[in-house]
Amino acid sequence: MPIKLPKLNFPDADLRFKEISSRIYVFDESRKKYVVLTPEEWVRQRCLHYLSNHKNYPGSLLTVEKGIRVNNREFRYDIVAYSKAAKPVLLVECKAPEVKIDQKVFDQIAVYNFELKVPYLLVTNGLSHYCCKVNFDSRNYNFLREVPDYSEVI
Repeated sequence: MPIKLPKLNFPDADLRFKEISSRIYVFDESRKKYVVLTPEEWVRQRCLHYLSNHKNYPGSLLTVEKGIRVNNREFRYDIVAYSKAAKPVLLVECKAPEVKIDQKVFDQIAVYNFELKVPYLLVTNGLSHYCCKVNFDSRNYNFLREVPDYSEVI
């Protein structure tokens, strides 16, 4: 089952794949199950691997594709990392590699953050990554050079 996947700007990851009825699936360590390998899922899985294996975010404190309600509307975020005190510390929005990271993507993560109130935001399409720290008091944000290590966000 040779799989041709686009090269992403994340460190290599040793992911598990399987084929069922001509569809490729990837094992999601966070959800403990195989999920259909879409372009966005490829980015999400590589981002999860990067966070847990290179930025020291405990896998047990990463949640994936959970529903949230904002202004009586249902949404699903991609990834949220929590502190050991169960407080959200990093919100991640993943897009497929061909999706341009623009204001619309930032607006999407901002809507999720109205409810979650997470201090660090990361938007990625696997090729470009934008991470910022939110200052709720001054109602602005500062872009960071790189994704902070888990020890910096808790």
